[in-house]
Amino acid sequence: MMESEKIEHFYPDYVKQLPEGHPVRTYFLESFHLERILAEIGETDPVQRFQEFFNLFNQLCEVEKRYARKENQLFPFLEKRGWNGPSQGMWAFHDANRDLLRGIRKRIEERTISEIKAEMPYIIDEFRRMMKVEEMRLFPISLQILTEDDWKEMRIGEAEIGFMIPTNSVDHVENALASPQVASGDGKLKMEEGIMTLEQINLLLKFMPVDLTYVDENDRVIFYNRGEERVFPRSAGIIGREVRFCHPPKSVGTVLRILEEFRSGNKSEAEFWIRFKGRVIHIRYFAIRDALKNYKGVIEMSQDVTEIQKLEGERRLLNWDEEST
Repeated sequence: MMESEKIEHFYPDYVKQLPEGHPVRTYFLESFHLERILAEIGETDPVQRFQEFFNLFNQLCEVEKRYARKENQLFPFLEKRGWNGPSQGMWAFHDANRDLLRGIRKRIEERTISEIKAEMPYIIDEFRRMMKVEEMRLFPISLQILTEDDWKEMRIGEAEIGFMIPTNSVDHVENALASPQVASGDGKLKMEEGIMTLEQINLLLKFMPVDLTYVDENDRVIFYNRGEERVFPRSAGIIGREVRFCHPPKSVGTVLRILEEFRSGNKSEAEFWIRFKGRVIHIRYFAIRDALKNYKGVIEMSQDVTEIQKLEGERRLLNWDEEST
């Protein structure tokens, strides 16, 4: 019997009637998985059974995939139907839970393990509170206002971000993603410099070692490149989304200021660098303007520069032979 079938009788009635593979059913399957982790980690002494605790903690951190799916898939569809509350409110609670996990990670790195025991009950309660809000409000209302086509489209984008558990039935999603997004054909586009097919343009953007996102003059996302390893998650649900909903609430003010300054012509570039998952990330924003200097949007570029920062001196010769020895 599949895991989803074993726990189906625990689902609320509004979930039982949903077809297999429906995003809400997937969230509930994850909820049971998450609850098991919370129950086990709550009974595991981090001092006496550190390795067991550490393994459970790493499993708990996989909740990031769940939050990223909500932020980049579910919330955009809700925005299109006029419900902005989750993007503005629940995302802030996601960030608060992320901060709690980062705090535990810091305790582990600093070896102040004894302090974790006192903090875990509060963290467990916060994660359970989030799941209760999802079950009682977020998912029921989402099912009321979203259409069947919305959910079908959402399923395709979800596989790009991933799931907390590997038991989801996503073969249909993976097959859909494997199909060409743009037909190459024989048609070519004359660029400002050079001529390329649509396939070549897609490949060029896909294999660039940077994350690119294009926000148009109306502050809506119209493009992102789908690389193999993106720094920050993106999925198809972001297309057409207002950019202020694509960032954590604590960053929205900064993003809106950048857009305002770019649109007015006062500024044309902004940059930041942050520590993210042990890596150094360089984030840059560039204003886009046409030949008449009319504002046409923003390019956001993010790049992992951890290894670049370590470069010293010069390398003028190919070193492939040295790397293979």
